[in-house]
Amino acid sequence: MSDGRAWPDEPDADLVEAVAGLLDAAFAREGRPGVLPIVQAGDPVLRRVATPYTGQLGAQLPRLVEAMRRTMLDAPGVGLAAPQVGIPLAVAVCADPGVPGDSREREPLPFRVLVNPRYEPVHDGGTPDRAAHYEGCLSVDGWQAVVARPRSVRLTGQDEHGAAFDEVLHGWPARIVQHETDHLAGRLYLDRAEPRSLTSHENLARFGAPDAAAERAAVELGFPLPT
Repeated sequence: MSDGRAWPDEPDADLVEAVAGLLDAAFAREGRPGVLPIVQAGDPVLRRVATPYTGQLGAQLPRLVEAMRRTMLDAPGVGLAAPQVGIPLAVAVCADPGVPGDSREREPLPFRVLVNPRYEPVHDGGTPDRAAHYEGCLSVDGWQAVVARPRSVRLTGQDEHGAAFDEVLHGWPARIVQHETDHLAGRLYLDRAEPRSLTSHENLARFGAPDAAAERAAVELGFPLPT
């Protein structure tokens, strides 16, 4: 029988104090309250495996989730992992309004919290379908590159209340949760990218429609589309 707690462990007093201080400062900020600084590539926190969340933040977890939501939307982005704001815990948030008719299958993804997420490709009688598209990251500001990822994944983990989930996602929502879950394993999207496809946001805009950018870039930059 449960003892009524969502998480098995007691809060970590030192971590609670550090995170509370960070959040207090963020929510007291005028103009953009609750928006946290986003860690950029090169900071070691982005290359460490995040610690599984077991209750270390106690009552600070909802405040962190809200600050991460505000930071993600302010950037703007469609996902953000706790290491990207300097907190090495396995927590991420994501949301995307979607783009109707987009060939990348960019269906809406309602706001959600991923705690201790894991994903695995969904097989349909053989090798999982993969799709190659341009992908960016708030921690690699100003740049994008082509990444081939499974089109469908099975995602498991917990929500912010400790409730378990086990579901299959497709298309762009599947790409978002893969990207954020990779952050919690110390990986950046560049680790999976086609190096020759790397481009600035400005130059990517020259390729036309975002859903066709990877194909045009492959021709103009001279690389095979990864599969």
